[in-house]
Amino acid sequence: MGVMTTQFISAADLMSRVLGMPGFAYATIGHPVSSATDEGLRAMARMALDQGKRLLLRA
Repeated sequence: MGVMTTQFISAADLMSRVLGMPGFAYATIGHPVSSATDEGLRAMARMALDQGKRLLLRA
């Protein structure tokens, strides 16, 4: 599982198709990360973890 910022979702989808893995699931967080505060980064990490759990545990 990976994490992608919202700015690069289309690029990630394209790469997953090119690499033969269409529909590859990944968590998404806000963009940009570089200017986020420490609390903002913690919130993004929590969001990514929650999404990751759902992706990994889906049936």
